[in-house]
Amino acid sequence: METATTTRNTLDVDVGGTFTDMVVHYKGKPLTLKVPTTPYDLSVCFLDAVEEAARTLDMDPREFVSHIDLVRYSTTVAMNRLIERKGPRIGLITTEGHEDAILIGRGAQWIDGTRLDERRALPRMTKPQPLVTRELIVGVKERIDARGEVMRPLDEDDVRRKVRQLVDRGARAFVVTLLWSFANPSHEKRVKEIIREEYRDYHVGYLPVILSHAVVSRLGEYARTNTAILDAYLQRSMQLELSSMWDKLWAQGYQAPFMMVHNTGGCADVFRTTASRTYNGGPVAGLVGAYKIAQALGYKNVVASDVGGTSFDIGLVVDSDVRNYDFNPVIDRWMVGMTMLQSLSIGAGGGSIAWLNRDLGNRLEVGPQSAGSDPGPACYGLGGEDPTVTDADLLLGYLNPDNFFSGRMKLDPELSREAIEKKIATPLGIEVMDAASLIRRIVDEKMSSAIRKEVVLRGYRPEDFVLFAFGGGGPTHACGYGQDFPRIVVFPYSAVFCAFGSSIMDVSHLYERSQRMMMIEPMTGRAVLDRDSFNETVRSLVEDARSELRAEGLPEDQVVFELELDMLYGGLIHSKRTSTPGLQIESEEDVWRFYKQFETEFSEAFSPHVVNLPGGVYIDTFVLKASVPGQQLRMETHQLASDDASAARTGQREAYWPALGAFAEAAVFDEAVLRPGNVIQGPALIESPFTTIVITPDRQYRIDEHGLGFIEPTRR
Repeated sequence: METATTTRNTLDVDVGGTFTDMVVHYKGKPLTLKVPTTPYDLSVCFLDAVEEAARTLDMDPREFVSHIDLVRYSTTVAMNRLIERKGPRIGLITTEGHEDAILIGRGAQWIDGTRLDERRALPRMTKPQPLVTRELIVGVKERIDARGEVMRPLDEDDVRRKVRQLVDRGARAFVVTLLWSFANPSHEKRVKEIIREEYRDYHVGYLPVILSHAVVSRLGEYARTNTAILDAYLQRSMQLELSSMWDKLWAQGYQAPFMMVHNTGGCADVFRTTASRTYNGGPVAGLVGAYKIAQALGYKNVVASDVGGTSFDIGLVVDSDVRNYDFNPVIDRWMVGMTMLQSLSIGAGGGSIAWLNRDLGNRLEVGPQSAGSDPGPACYGLGGEDPTVTDADLLLGYLNPDNFFSGRMKLDPELSREAIEKKIATPLGIEVMDAASLIRRIVDEKMSSAIRKEVVLRGYRPEDFVLFAFGGGGPTHACGYGQDFPRIVVFPYSAVFCAFGSSIMDVSHLYERSQRMMMIEPMTGRAVLDRDSFNETVRSLVEDARSELRAEGLPEDQVVFELELDMLYGGLIHSKRTSTPGLQIESEEDVWRFYKQFETEFSEAFSPHVVNLPGGVYIDTFVLKASVPGQQLRMETHQLASDDASAARTGQREAYWPALGAFAEAAVFDEAVLRPGNVIQGPALIESPFTTIVITPDRQYRIDEHGLGFIEPTRR
């Protein structure tokens, strides 16, 4: 396994819907492990993973934890709590006259966060149920304009009256989102002070207060308000979940930083993290890991694919860059105003449930519902009665019932057979094995279609990309969903890849501030940027970053700053995010250097033919990224052995091969015994502690000098 060039002892945990993954770097040596996720209390599986790591290292858990220098944690807590709608009653305070803004929403609110099949059923489409009901929304008398000037002073008596009104109606958290607060936050800050004067933070009924400008300092009232609401909605449950983990770690003797993975591609201290920033942290960690490995291997274009128990996640590395951002992403059904690394998730994984869609004539569907870890697939024997992808894989011979999850979980093929026969085969009038094959084919095609759309709709060709297959189910299904790719890469740590990705992440924060500035004057083409105002805005963001990084105890001399600007030509509505050649603009020459960078990136994203310098050039938003570099990836190189893999062969078993249309014997290998240089011709099954690599008859598996597995067209 690749290691990091550091002597720090680190612990990286990724909590998924079915399994919790951990990567430990202890005294320069890596350790990977998995434990079942405990959805009723995520701190339980977290501590289970810690104790398992300690046992593996033959240490007492307290001794092990006391030697750890850093914990990084990614989770789906935010997503799960939102799906379950288990948040507090929120009181929303906005500018008078704008109380219905989030209820009216945007036209796209009808389809935001919905699946394609849901959008096609237009008569059934409905707007999402609001997280804040109308009786808990009040407007206060105040107004600030787009330039940040006060047009109507804040009526403090009105604020006090309406705050009490919200509490009487059951509000247990406040969101304050006033017009143009990012340009002048004074009114929002004063509203919070008034709430604290009325309801002190030491009172038993403490009420959290979220200010929209502090969460998102960007233009866009609807998205900014949604982000603040989501933070307030998720804050309490995440606080309880993470506090429980921290308390248990502290009781074990841990006193070092506890970091959360952010969806911007970095991580930050858990006590300085907003709930919405942690959404989708696991897939983003996997994408960052794929990006860094692609750099080390010299791959310019990579599709990172993660098949977990509940979801299938896709991310792209294009032209050796991972700056593919969602600028107004949708979380659940809500468009939010923060920047996230772009990834696509669909409901397809090992625990995805196969079911018959009665509305479409008993059509077989797979997902998005998942059996999760409790009760899990039918073959787990924990009470699950619904057939899943794992049940189909087991019946088709791809999984070893006696060696699943390192042999710690025995799978029961008869339970899989009963579930598939009862719920799928009998209603469709087909054989059980045909039903299992159909389930696998549908889920593979569903994942393949998602990749195809993500790649092709962006104007790329799949054959120009390398496919990275990870997650517990990635190597098992890669030959199925990766048919468009000539090269598929599988890692020794594929099953815990997202935890591995977080282990090589930077500690970073993203600071955004909307501030409209004219850079190039329309028609005249003169550089008219107010350089003092520009530099002062950047200096202010840098100071905010330094202050926060100091508070986390991070070394200021190691901080790397990167500036990006949302820029647009006059007459356009949407801006283009552009990297910049520096942080400051000191001369007119610098102005043109910044513009040329924008023109180049704009031309690449759209077309040189739509460059419109005579229309003028404007800056909309400043985006500063402050990073402290994390552990550096080191790809170990081994001497290549012969291509003969017979020493790793453990036997054979029958498995179903779609290309043959029948069951056929497949050689079985132990992944731990394989050596760099070995080549295995399909059909073959390669077993490792946490996954099984399935090689179809038309493919071969080759191990390179770094110990990575390459699935390629057979050379026979």
